[in-house]
Amino acid sequence: MELTKYITETAKAAKEAFYSLTRVSSAQKNQALMLIADNLAAQQHLILAANEADMKAARLQGLDAALLDRLHLSNRSIDAMIEGVHKVAALPDPVGEMDDFRTLHSGITVGKMRVPLGVIGMIYESRPNVTLDAAILCLKAGNSCLLRGGSEAINSNKAIAAVINSALIETGIPQAAVNLITETDRAGVDVLLNLPEYIDVIIPRGGKGLVQRVKEKSRVPVIKHLDGICHVYIDASASAEMAVDIAINAKTSRYGTCNTMETLLIHTSQAEKLLPLLQQKYAEKNVELRGCAQTVQILKDNVLPATEEDWSTEYLAPILSIKVVANIEDAIEHINHFGSHHTDSIVTNDLLHAQLFLRAVDSASVMLNASTRFADGYEYGLGAEIGISTDKIHVRGPVGLQGLTSQKWIVLGHGEVRI
Repeated sequence: MELTKYITETAKAAKEAFYSLTRVSSAQKNQALMLIADNLAAQQHLILAANEADMKAARLQGLDAALLDRLHLSNRSIDAMIEGVHKVAALPDPVGEMDDFRTLHSGITVGKMRVPLGVIGMIYESRPNVTLDAAILCLKAGNSCLLRGGSEAINSNKAIAAVINSALIETGIPQAAVNLITETDRAGVDVLLNLPEYIDVIIPRGGKGLVQRVKEKSRVPVIKHLDGICHVYIDASASAEMAVDIAINAKTSRYGTCNTMETLLIHTSQAEKLLPLLQQKYAEKNVELRGCAQTVQILKDNVLPATEEDWSTEYLAPILSIKVVANIEDAIEHINHFGSHHTDSIVTNDLLHAQLFLRAVDSASVMLNASTRFADGYEYGLGAEIGISTDKIHVRGPVGLQGLTSQKWIVLGHGEVRI
């Protein structure tokens, strides 16, 4: 079938399925989710076989380590996916929640009802788990979805989508509520971006190039983040043991994720004591260090001079830039200037500094005495996430069920007319 026609008809079917979803009960949605979890467990071997085929092809194509890391599935990751489905099923259904009711002088009662956004278009690279996360979150929040993954994950995505669609059919939910676009021609992305009559929101997940392209070309509203340039700032009063633990975890837990620390900021009073210890621990994990002039002076060996470009680079690799700062104000200024407004953390025992940092850092997630790696929908208790937004409208940070809904006004009357 011709590409534009195929995608347009699929989007139209998703829109029709959305209107049907408005009449699906919470119990029916949860039944479908639990069946999806059961099917994932039953079909785990098939999903892993499909993923291995994708991994083999990706290695032959020379995909970099970060993309391979995102593409790979294991028994452990599928178990986590199953647990995520259970968590989403256990969450309260936000659809239909009503609040802020008040009766006005005219006699009418005015309030708000939480409602789905509509049709969600997901455009993503690698990460076959996004196929599942997007589907279950959209379904629970009453949205239908169009899933357009990359060619490198097509076999994995097909296997996961088959599990989801069979559960929808069995529970009487329109199969078109979850649609995997199986055509991976890049021209298909442009078609999706130009269907505002059928698609209500586009969410891109992938490299900066993909997100930038979607941002520039989409006629559909976009929820996005471009970079994950995350910081940890070690304040003057920070506990040394805590600071080292957080700085090591934030960088080395995983290298290819958007919540990985890319720049370490450290107060000048802590630099002489902590930087040599951190250098030793990073060396054990083969992390390349790039430091400011003061960092280079302290560490001397096995550290490269940082350039201006390093402060605004998302490495997604075992590379870390380090800057010594004079005070917390300098740290905040650096983060707001060079960061990507994703996730930033302060390690401190000074309550006033903690409050200042939490208030003044302009990021979607701001943390106190915790690793940036916690910036994740699963870790935030959302069950799963459909993406992370560094926008300010209409949702910010990890996007879960609430982020996939909006509110409409509800007016209750008794025959009142406006005079």
